[in-house]
Amino acid sequence: MSKKESLLITNNIRVYDKFNKTVEVVYLEDYKYLDILYYVRDKIHEGHELLTHPLSGSIKPNETPYKSIIISKNKGQLDSQGLIIVENSILTAKKFMNNKSTPNWTESVLDDFRVIDLSLMENVIEKLGHI
Repeated sequence: MSKKESLLITNNIRVYDKFNKTVEVVYLEDYKYLDILYYVRDKIHEGHELLTHPLSGSIKPNETPYKSIIISKNKGQLDSQGLIIVENSILTAKKFMNNKSTPNWTESVLDDFRVIDLSLMENVIEKLGHI
């Protein structure tokens, strides 16, 4: 898939800084983890296809505030499988957050989470052929 066919949705400044010149990025600075999931869900309802799993990586949704997800740029038919995945991801994230809210991390720990999210995106973008 070429870079013109996908959108990278993120609230992570490190992801934005690294990829905004090579991949189309929607940077949602003030969005929280769940906000990103809702945004992606809404885009799928508009006809975009989910290209990366919303719960990728081993960090629990209540541990990190950062999330990056790739969807198709072009609209088509409803990606019903992608919609189910995002809806289930929202339910899972809510379950984790209801059990224990995201801690008030230090800037150093937050940056560690930014780096982990960036690393996940670097791997998937390379596999999708964007770089």
